[in-house]
Amino acid sequence: MPRDTETVSLAAGLLARADSDDVMVRVLSADGGPATDFGYRDLIGAALVLAARLSEWEREHGRPARVGLLAENSPEWVAADLALLFASAVEIPVPTAFAAEQAASLFETADLCLVDAGGAGALERWTKDREGGVLPEGCPVTEIDLPALRAAAPATAPKWPVPAEDAIVKVIHTSGTTSAPKGVQIRRHGLDALLTSLRARTGTALFERYLSIVPLSLLIEQVAGLYMPFLAGGSVTFMPPGTALVGTAADAAPRMLELLRRARPTALVIPPTVAGLFLALCEQQPEENVTERHLRIFGHEGPVFVACGGAPVPAEILQRLHDFGLTVHEGYGLSENSSVVSWNFPGEVRFGTVGRPLDHVEVELAEDGELLIRSSSLFAGYTREDPSSVVVDDRGWLHTGDLAELDEDGYLRITGRKKSLVITAGGRNVSPEWVEARYRELGFVREAAIVADGLEAVHGLFVVEAGLDHDTARRRIEEFGRERLSDIERAAVIRLMSEDDPDYARCFTVTGRPRRDVIRAHVLGGAPGAAAGDTRIKEKA
Repeated sequence: MPRDTETVSLAAGLLARADSDDVMVRVLSADGGPATDFGYRDLIGAALVLAARLSEWEREHGRPARVGLLAENSPEWVAADLALLFASAVEIPVPTAFAAEQAASLFETADLCLVDAGGAGALERWTKDREGGVLPEGCPVTEIDLPALRAAAPATAPKWPVPAEDAIVKVIHTSGTTSAPKGVQIRRHGLDALLTSLRARTGTALFERYLSIVPLSLLIEQVAGLYMPFLAGGSVTFMPPGTALVGTAADAAPRMLELLRRARPTALVIPPTVAGLFLALCEQQPEENVTERHLRIFGHEGPVFVACGGAPVPAEILQRLHDFGLTVHEGYGLSENSSVVSWNFPGEVRFGTVGRPLDHVEVELAEDGELLIRSSSLFAGYTREDPSSVVVDDRGWLHTGDLAELDEDGYLRITGRKKSLVITAGGRNVSPEWVEARYRELGFVREAAIVADGLEAVHGLFVVEAGLDHDTARRRIEEFGRERLSDIERAAVIRLMSEDDPDYARCFTVTGRPRRDVIRAHVLGGAPGAAAGDTRIKEKA
């Protein structure tokens, strides 16, 4: 049932803390020394100075600026993001890990580009990779000079009007069937509706210290890693400058684990592959009690809200983690709903599901099992259409393309993708997501992807723990398939890839979703990664 909760205004909530000296952003040092702290007064003051300059651009041109934000997870990213929000500009976050062609497709409508040092480096790299660079003609680049912005800010934050009108405030990238990502247009009031529902379920204490380990170009990381902590008066901790974020480099996740104790997080959102790494950490010292385990892993005794989305985590792994006193809360969302649709929250956890829908979200299942959602946080359309685009029907229901089940208590279970359902050459239907989730129950399997459409046999790409003997891994995958999966589901052709293979990041998104077109080329065409070895399993007569 909906909870009685005061409606959140993100802009008003941030401006209310403009004169606070509490820590807003903490940046870990590369050498293990003291972290560098930035207070609310410093960063919001800097953001308001930049917002005033962006408002001048709007007055001169008669419309809000469309601004590409190209930066690493940094205080500069935060200051720019808040400035764009205050100024009612349209923010276009561009991942620094993108290829030049992908970046160019997002920048094509940008009027301005804001960068930090990492962003400037990405622009330089893309200029070498793509003739003419990635920016449209006449688009100026401005470095986010945080010290100068802070120096220009008055001692007391000036009064700043809270925008009342609904407007598009972000364009978030999401992959499609082509190399050019679609832009999902996010509304101001949609974000406010989402944050209102999330706060009703979580309260504020959970987000006292958030640790950011994935790129802020992802909308869920902006929502969970910035806005939820800031509205609660908490802080976000960033990795040391230059540290590869999870999903952008093969060894980023294991190195992230080494920084957990220093960050002392109370909340973080992880990709599914990190859940397996947490389980390995727990199993290193099974005799510990929960307090000792939290001290060893997180650096403090208190609870940690570990949330996970993207590809599913096997229920068996979630249960084993829970038995160790480390509960991972799975959720489900899509950019077209401003991120979160449903989540398992503390005290409301059911493994194997993605929780119950947020208070402002309605769900319905179509006759074929497709999940339909209707909410006040739905997007305002795409910047370009694509065969993978979702549609909103004339009743206001968004057709997600995901197949789902809803239990008697309202918990949602995602069973696969409607368009991913494949038909083998033998005419048998296979749901790859379900099969992939089963294979990830093997602790050494970081990711799995199934390819079967139109093929005589099911092919599987398995990303396995670095250093693991591939013959051993292949044998265990074969045994698991024979024991746990039917003849038409299990991978008959196995291709292995080590988690430290550079092509890992090309085949899977940061949140663990397989890029099926790339993977199909790998497993069928001997593209990069093919040297890892493959085996055709002989079927029993």
